[in-house]
Amino acid sequence: MNLPTPESNRIVLAVVASTFFVGFGGGVIFPILPNLGEVLGISAFMVGLILSANRFTRLVANAPAGILVDRIGTRTPFVAGLAIEGVATFMYVVAIVSPMPEAWFMVARVLWGIGSALVFATAYTITADVSEADSRGTSMGIVRAGITFGFPAGLVLGGVVSDVWGNVEAFVLAAAFAALASVIAYLIVPETHVEGEQESVKPWDVERSVPALTIGLVNFGLYFAYIGVLFSTLVLLLDARAISIFGLDAQGSSGMLMAITVLAGSVFTLGGGALSDAVGARVPIMIGFLTTSCIGFAVLAFSTSFEGMIVACLLIGAGQGGVGGPLTALLADLTPEERVGRAMGTNNVFGDVGGGLGPLVSLPLVDVVGFEVIYGVSAIVPMLAGIVLVAGIYVHTGRVSPSVGESVS
Repeated sequence: MNLPTPESNRIVLAVVASTFFVGFGGGVIFPILPNLGEVLGISAFMVGLILSANRFTRLVANAPAGILVDRIGTRTPFVAGLAIEGVATFMYVVAIVSPMPEAWFMVARVLWGIGSALVFATAYTITADVSEADSRGTSMGIVRAGITFGFPAGLVLGGVVSDVWGNVEAFVLAAAFAALASVIAYLIVPETHVEGEQESVKPWDVERSVPALTIGLVNFGLYFAYIGVLFSTLVLLLDARAISIFGLDAQGSSGMLMAITVLAGSVFTLGGGALSDAVGARVPIMIGFLTTSCIGFAVLAFSTSFEGMIVACLLIGAGQGGVGGPLTALLADLTPEERVGRAMGTNNVFGDVGGGLGPLVSLPLVDVVGFEVIYGVSAIVPMLAGIVLVAGIYVHTGRVSPSVGESVS
């Protein structure tokens, strides 16, 4: 259902604020755990498994979350998801002081996966509900930017705050902001979605339309290279190449670089979505930004300087972000309103498969084949995603680049 513009803006801003604050918990762990794991006696494989656990959890939680949205609406799952993520973030503190840290970290990441499945499915569905086709790219870009802006803030907390004050302090601060996110959502975000007629909620009950599968595969490639490979290995790369940012150690430096990457992504998420609205077509914008991501990984593979690392991370972030807004907008364009929740959940499934496989593949292999090979392969992934995008959209619409008006279901 489409609400009046002032109310629509208010809802979108509330979703942005909530997802921004809760996003701290998603980023805070990345600069800390790869190095902290050795201190706590956690193996590299287990560290990779912990970092991926939330995404593997979402493999079985995303589809039910999307269907649940189509059945009962958006408000309750959104608020509940934020609260679950807050509890999960606080459990990082428990993990550090526990004699079994790997178990607590694993439980926390599993809970985070359940909560974030609810948040992601509802956030994008709410935005699709309150936006029109000709402004949907901009609205999706704003919400996606809100989600991703919280992540670099968490990276800074994880890198800089842990470096200056301590790991526990970083986790406590992230948990406090997650609690604030739940309060904002409870007080402001209303129900927006039309209830559907689904009879069951099953992990395997995903959207199987050509647009959902096509866009999901693109999302898979983006998250495999971006979250799965880059964020899991960057701290190790800086340590191996003895690169320091502002005098910080590898944890602090990786936190700063990842923050720069995601901030660039957030800025270009806004720009990519708005540009696709202005042009009246999503596909050309996405192809351009996929190419940008490819170049960024190629630069990263051979960078040995502070400046080169920043350029590479800016390019990768811009490429990832620029695709994000048009990608979710295109999915909403091509999906009937009563199935948008299911489609968004399916898209998240693909993204989480990619993001979950990335650490499991890259962390064990980086010592075997080297950083150059790992990042070289990651540079190819966005190009393959572009091929899949063009082919899938052509099969569904009969055109390589349908206009926004033509692609509305």
